[in-house]
Amino acid sequence: MARLYSRKKGKSGSKRPTVRVKPAWVTYDEKTVEQLVVKIAKTGKTASTIGIELRDTYGIPDVKAITKKPIGQILVEHKIISKLPDDLKALIRTDIALMKHMEINKKDMPGKRGLSLCASKIGRLVKYYKRTKVLPIDWKYDRTKAKILIEQ
Repeated sequence: MARLYSRKKGKSGSKRPTVRVKPAWVTYDEKTVEQLVVKIAKTGKTASTIGIELRDTYGIPDVKAITKKPIGQILVEHKIISKLPDDLKALIRTDIALMKHMEINKKDMPGKRGLSLCASKIGRLVKYYKRTKVLPIDWKYDRTKAKILIEQ
């Protein structure tokens, strides 16, 4: 699929194997991997950074292949998951950084467009999360209160 706001195709990059099988070289069992996920999550890391740390530090290529559950589900079972989804949090952080930049550089028109694109991405994602009942129906994104949202 093509990129949304550029003329690039965006198809290159590594692909995951189609079959989810526990590799022979992985020595960790289900419970150990789950305990590692919980331990790393208690340090305040998101699900994606937990997966990266498990891959790089412990040599676990795919948590779901070993535990039969994704990292997000493990976090929900142990009640460690945050109120906002990780991708929405990342977009809000980007929006805050762009707002800060635009306060200093008022004539930056490409930055202004980037701020507009980021706001529309947040709106689309919020609409999706409301539809799938991840966020409450009456939830609204407010730029003035965005910093408070991220700190939670």
